[in-house]
Amino acid sequence: MATHRLWYNDLDLGDKLAIKIIVDTNFLFIPSKFRLDIFEELNNLSGQRVEPVILSPTYQELQRLAKSNSPKLSKQALLGLRLAEKCRVVEVKRKDNESNDDLIFRVATEWKCPVATNDRELRKKLRTSGVSVVFLRQKSRLEVDGSV
Repeated sequence: MATHRLWYNDLDLGDKLAIKIIVDTNFLFIPSKFRLDIFEELNNLSGQRVEPVILSPTYQELQRLAKSNSPKLSKQALLGLRLAEKCRVVEVKRKDNESNDDLIFRVATEWKCPVATNDRELRKKLRTSGVSVVFLRQKSRLEVDGSV
């Protein structure tokens, strides 16, 4: 089924044949916490090539966290920034008083694009709106709620 080719007609997000998945900040912390290659797992989970997408405010959040006073958080954010280099960063304007989660929700519903996140509230909100979600299950593997 090639429905993913129809999702991004108006956007220049790169390879039209790859499945785009919006990646949340906390998802980029998985490799440092659980020793899991998220990019390989995303490709295995979908059965085809995946193009991870990071929204510009998410990238900026990683940069801010990398400067944190907490050594653990700073180290995770620095690794997240290195992982972000494997993703396409898409410039997106945040609306007034819009949180990162609200922005991810808005963009995912507009683009009809799956989201990779471990944020429980965001996952629930996305699934209620029919957006597929990729998340960490049992600290050892990725799982999808919906279809990718």
